[in-house]
Amino acid sequence: QAQLVESGGGSVQSGGSLRLSCASSGYSYQLYCMAWFRQVPDNGREGVAAIDSEGTEFYTDSAKGRFTVSRDKTNGTLYLLMNELKLEDTATYFCTVRPGRCGNVYQATLVNLYVVWGQGTQVTVSS
Repeated sequence: QAQLVESGGGSVQSGGSLRLSCASSGYSYQLYCMAWFRQVPDNGREGVAAIDSEGTEFYTDSAKGRFTVSRDKTNGTLYLLMNELKLEDTATYFCTVRPGRCGNVYQATLVNLYVVWGQGTQVTVSS
């Protein structure tokens, strides 16, 4: 079973940047979709961005133009570079992976399609 470990969260001022990492192991999907979600207390997980095994990137409206998703195929690490951070970006960020292509941004960020999750990393944006 896939194992995922997020890191890189922290506290940053509005307008600042952070890069999250997700170390992955334990899977050997030829085609896969890796994604970032975020969650605030009392809310469900919200999709942020995804990338598939062919390198196609997908972004939800909240991330478009500010965040960049990437992955290192040599070691399976997923990244999320977050620029121009806003107060509303404050959340716990999770990475996940599933077999198969991402499809489109809706399919890539449909939380029910994912089974394995990391423990999350907290991002706090302050004014």
